[in-house]
Amino acid sequence: MRKPVITILIICLWATLISSAWSVTVRLKDIAEIEGVRSNPLVGYGLVIGLNKTGDGNSVTFTRTSISNMLERLGVTVSPDDIKGGNTAAAMVTAELPPFSRRGNRIDVLVSSIGDAKSLLGGTLLMTPLKAADGQVYAVAQGAVSVGGYMAGDTNNSVTKNHPTVGIITNGALVEKEVEFAFNDLSRLTISLNNNDFATTLNVAEAINTTLGERCTNAIDPRTLIINIPQSYRNYNVNLVAAIENIEVTTDSPAKVVINERTGTVIMGEHLRLGTVAISHGNLHIQIRSTPQVSQPNPFTLGNTTLTQKRDVKVTEEDRKLFVVESGASLGDLVKALNAIGVTPRDLIAILQAVKAAGALPAHLEVM
Repeated sequence: MRKPVITILIICLWATLISSAWSVTVRLKDIAEIEGVRSNPLVGYGLVIGLNKTGDGNSVTFTRTSISNMLERLGVTVSPDDIKGGNTAAAMVTAELPPFSRRGNRIDVLVSSIGDAKSLLGGTLLMTPLKAADGQVYAVAQGAVSVGGYMAGDTNNSVTKNHPTVGIITNGALVEKEVEFAFNDLSRLTISLNNNDFATTLNVAEAINTTLGERCTNAIDPRTLIINIPQSYRNYNVNLVAAIENIEVTTDSPAKVVINERTGTVIMGEHLRLGTVAISHGNLHIQIRSTPQVSQPNPFTLGNTTLTQKRDVKVTEEDRKLFVVESGASLGDLVKALNAIGVTPRDLIAILQAVKAAGALPAHLEVM
């Protein structure tokens, strides 16, 4: 009989950890979006034909019904019960309509089987209207489906690579309806940052005002800025965005430690600074071994032969010294110190959680 290894972590900290926010210089276009300039999701239901017995089976009734309805619109009346499955598959078609798309532009579409088809390899998507959230048709998709995988064999013995029931059609949809957006007529622009941070928002506002030469930008919350279009840029909003999107700004963010307990991954910002920290790490191993022994009675007695267990208990404790990380140490110093005493990533998670619970870790601890 064995008992699991018991790990004992002894952590001694007698100074407050000091952490500073990290900062980096980036372009404005990499950390912000302009309100109204976005893509729109499209979705549609269609049929993929030309499959080599890898389509939906006869049990998928909506596929046969869809084939019957399609043929009826083309002037051919066929009962769904007379249609055999195998060469056709029902699929959902999805796409993203980019901002400022015009009629005649082409976009990529994703085709995904929704029945029991085994593969869409070699199939062709029939004309499929793609609708947005408002129920209007904005594009029409059609074309040969490209599948990055395959399925070979029969039901009992088959080999499958990747996902053969999902494919794409490059430039497979034709834009038929535009999203009306008079960008040049706007009297002000709303910029939304990807992350909430007061310091970063103020840095962006100051950088834009400096570039434009007047105080026309105002931060209304930690993520949103309003730009009142200067008179020199009225009706030239495209020129204005081109002038500010490559502005380099300094971002700011509080120190953060991200922990993934499932994988034992720990990620810390490079600007974490520690005070004097002493850490002791040791393992206590307890091993209990049972050895079967036969007990025989003395000759000419009335005793019985019995089976007994002989137990040996062994305790081993590693002799580890207290390791000290000096005040002002960086993340690299901390990692070296923990590696020196043999701390594993999962041990480090326990250490950081204990430090945070004690109130000695000012950085934000995020557990995934």
